[in-house]
Amino acid sequence: MSSNSVAVPEKGRKKKAGLHNTLLYLKQHWQLYVIFLLPALALTIIFKYFPMGGILIAFKNYNPFKGILASDWVGFKHFQRFLSSPDFMTYLINTLKLSIYGLLWGFPIPIILAFLLNRIESKGIKKKVQLVLYMPNFVSVIVLCGIVRIFLSVTGPINMLLGTQINFMTMPSAFRTIYIASGIWQGAGWGSIMYTAALSNASQDLKEAAVIDGANIFQQIKAVEWPAIKDMVVIQFILQAGNIMSIGFEKAYALQTDLNMKTSEIIATYVYKKGLLDGDYSFSTAVGLFNTIVNVILILAVNKIVAKMNDGKGL
Repeated sequence: MSSNSVAVPEKGRKKKAGLHNTLLYLKQHWQLYVIFLLPALALTIIFKYFPMGGILIAFKNYNPFKGILASDWVGFKHFQRFLSSPDFMTYLINTLKLSIYGLLWGFPIPIILAFLLNRIESKGIKKKVQLVLYMPNFVSVIVLCGIVRIFLSVTGPINMLLGTQINFMTMPSAFRTIYIASGIWQGAGWGSIMYTAALSNASQDLKEAAVIDGANIFQQIKAVEWPAIKDMVVIQFILQAGNIMSIGFEKAYALQTDLNMKTSEIIATYVYKKGLLDGDYSFSTAVGLFNTIVNVILILAVNKIVAKMNDGKGL
């Protein structure tokens, strides 16, 4: 009893002494921290926080000659205009379908790749396979879309292989499949890096014991490898689910044609056309802000749901 009562204050004194020494060090060398942190803080404030003031445009009839502050205040007029638009549900559903289908099909692929790569024992072969899988990530989105258009054109390799003359890029029903499949091809290998690194922390002793006990591959993954990446999978799922509305504009716009607009027109492309092509800055800012608010709500909701299902562990 007495030994415990002495040990606790001793730990407390050591903790306070360590904190005191840290604060004293910071006080003595504060110039060093300012020199290293100031550029990063300045860039963050200038390029991340300062532009946030631009959301005021969503509540005004923005006039470039008057400026943001001098433009007329209209409140939620632009939000009401967007929500009452006959095309609102079309753009929202297209965005959600493209994002949710992409999440459902694309999220498990990097995890599966990581498990498969972890089964390769030869380091030389593993590095070559990883190189092939990672390369598509370094192809720019526009180049990727150009490759997709060539492959799926009437005279492209796909039609030559199938013996058909179908222009896939003009088919609204094919747009989502093309978008999601090309995204998986480009990003799955790169996305598996985190999981592959996490799997290196899996206990080899437990794995060998599971093999000796006669566990098959799936049982080994469930008992040894899955616990090593479980927390990372949860975090990545929350982040990706929270960004459902933040689907990439560049790729959707580059793959868009006049004939597949029924499924390819999403909120991001609509904002671009209204804001930059039509010059309706206030309305496009309001639509973009609506998109951001939905994203914030989604990430908070998904985090709560996953935390309840994962013993209180979320972001």
